[in-house]
Amino acid sequence: MNPSKEDLWFLPLGGCGEIGMNMNLYGHDGAWLMVDCGITFSGPGESGPHVLMADPDFISQRRNCLTALVITHAHEDHVGAVAHLWPQLQCPVYCTAFTAAILRRKLIEAGLAGDVPIHIIRSPFRHQVGVFDLEWLDLTHSTPESQALMIRTPAGSVFHTGDWKLDPEPVIGPDFAKQRLKSLRSETIAAMVCDSTNALEPGRSISEGALYAGLKEQVASAPGRVIVGCFGSNIARLATLSKVAEETGRYAALIGRSLHNYLSAAKAADLWHVNLDFIESAHLGYLPPNEVLAVATGSQGEPRAALDRLAADNHPDLSLEPGDTLLMSARVIPGNEAAVVALIRRLEGLGVRVVRDEELNAPIHASGHPAQEELADMYQWVQPQIAIPVHGEPQHMQANAELAEVQGIPAQMTGLNGDLFMLAPQPGIRRGAVRVGRLGLDRTRLVS
Repeated sequence: MNPSKEDLWFLPLGGCGEIGMNMNLYGHDGAWLMVDCGITFSGPGESGPHVLMADPDFISQRRNCLTALVITHAHEDHVGAVAHLWPQLQCPVYCTAFTAAILRRKLIEAGLAGDVPIHIIRSPFRHQVGVFDLEWLDLTHSTPESQALMIRTPAGSVFHTGDWKLDPEPVIGPDFAKQRLKSLRSETIAAMVCDSTNALEPGRSISEGALYAGLKEQVASAPGRVIVGCFGSNIARLATLSKVAEETGRYAALIGRSLHNYLSAAKAADLWHVNLDFIESAHLGYLPPNEVLAVATGSQGEPRAALDRLAADNHPDLSLEPGDTLLMSARVIPGNEAAVVALIRRLEGLGVRVVRDEELNAPIHASGHPAQEELADMYQWVQPQIAIPVHGEPQHMQANAELAEVQGIPAQMTGLNGDLFMLAPQPGIRRGAVRVGRLGLDRTRLVS
């Protein structure tokens, strides 16, 4: 199954009909381009490996036709599988400096340091990769340097959004390329492959810049230690919290490996221009409770993460006491609800006050994905001939498709992993065209 000169194909192997584990293929003139290569995690109570990724068997059998792997941003569900699957792909990788810093650390751990050719791009940028003409466009998300892609071929063009929101104040990283996005309507764009995560949410997503007031209010009013649970990749949240710490007379520290890794990557990519920095977490235990602000990993209830160990009172750097406060500055990823509830109950059992975003008038968390008004803006700016929702469960993708129809997009195509979306010369879907599956990581070994 190989595309001809007249063909333009989209083939998701992961991330279509689900949230996470993104792996997308575009095909034209006998060649393939892969966009993203991420992981997901097994749900509570599921047996087998905890770390999962899409099976690349279809493209690994055709790796001589695989032009490149393009990574839109540095989240685990978009970059986390590269170090495990690259030996099957053997292709060059293109990404931004921040994503490259995260990826290189993973490659070192996998024993692939120096083996993978990584090409760093700085958006806005346009270049030819085999038969594919790629243009990188800045979008805002909950991690910096997130990119959309214009993928042009003689058979047609596709706008691939990656993960995004329209944030007027992203705090860290570039603004979204509004004028360039608006100008895309002057082209004939066959399809827009679009993030659907928040397609059921009305209005607009909250700006990162809007969180400062709520976070400062909660930290300033807390009598004891303050622990903030958030995703390590959210560099903007770390910048806001470092400012809040200084203004409330507290010392900020990071607890959790991923927080240190992402902050190191932000510094390497020249994104961290904050004058303040974090103290060593080992020093927290020597401070009065009202001078502590700790940012911790494990907001999804992950076993052995920082919050899990704090809840078990076995973290080497910090013990929590009655009167301390946990601010949950993260959304619960679908499937993690039970684990998060269990974590909160354990912390409350220690006498810790747990504050969740939905309980407050001033927000302490912002999603990185577009709500309905942002989706409507993007469809009006790009005006593709076909809307293809991805990155969501079926109800999210259906809501995205319905919104696209309301916005006047002529056609909507929804499908699942393994479905072949034929965009040119004649649009259509071949259901179940490719066998798809998952691979699990058992220590360092991949198992099916």
